[in-house]
Amino acid sequence: MKTIKQIADEIGVSKQAIFYRMKKPPLSNTLQPLMTKLDGVLMVSFDGETLIKQAFGVIDRQALGDKGPSSTLQSFDGEIIKILQDNNETLRAELDIKNNQLAEKDKQIAELLKLNDQQQQLLLVEQQKYLTSVADQPPEVGFWQRIFGRKKG
Repeated sequence: MKTIKQIADEIGVSKQAIFYRMKKPPLSNTLQPLMTKLDGVLMVSFDGETLIKQAFGVIDRQALGDKGPSSTLQSFDGEIIKILQDNNETLRAELDIKNNQLAEKDKQIAELLKLNDQQQQLLLVEQQKYLTSVADQPPEVGFWQRIFGRKKG
């Protein structure tokens, strides 16, 4: 693993130039899993280093060995595709989990709504019982009516 500064020194560009190039797609998406921070220093794996060098048109001849550039590029493309497929599978699995959680929440919400409807119906029945019991009782005579009210009789 190397730092951005070490890679920049090897290919003869500034750190800022590498960071600028790293922020642009497709390099930005491809490098994410190939970089880590150790003690606050950004470290790039060997595969990430090779991708950065390819972005600047510099291919490490020692890394190529007897293979040549085309086979190395194809192998890196294959690795990138594999990484992207793995990420895709992980995201799909997480999405399935979230969908199941949402389905459970929907069931819980439906149950709560049903309970709420039942509670409202019970409350309405209780209110109706109370109103009918109050209607059956004679009206109470209030304080002022007792004082100023007319007496029947």
